[in-house]
Amino acid sequence: MSAQPSPRNILQELLDGIANRRWVELHRLYAEDALVEYPFALPAPFRLQGREAIRQYFATLSTLPFAMRPRDIVMHETNDAEVVVVQWNYDVDVKTTGRSFEVANIQVSTVRHGKIIASRDYHNHFAMAEGFGRLEALLSSFSTRRE
Repeated sequence: MSAQPSPRNILQELLDGIANRRWVELHRLYAEDALVEYPFALPAPFRLQGREAIRQYFATLSTLPFAMRPRDIVMHETNDAEVVVVQWNYDVDVKTTGRSFEVANIQVSTVRHGKIIASRDYHNHFAMAEGFGRLEALLSSFSTRRE
């Protein structure tokens, strides 16, 4: 019987997979009933419930013309052996525009039996909107909501 990978190993595998654009494989790191939450997403928070929703999300990302390289990765273990807090920065390159930018991130994940069962992902969505050239549209969506 082989040992389960540690939560740290699973999260490092996730970051490595994102850096290497292995989008079609990443959903396998999640439990069948996993929950991924993006509480600071813009224009509104959203969540992915279940591995299939996570697979579809990563499939969509695979079609987009960008590359993300995580750096300055720091993993914090907690009193709960299943919970790891990861902080890092992404260096992002947008292939269609030549833009490059940095995004700060924090992720709080619970890993059980070698699978991510829950994750709360805190990315700087404002910086992403600006870097992808979508800031004006994002700001317009907020002003439309107030009217």
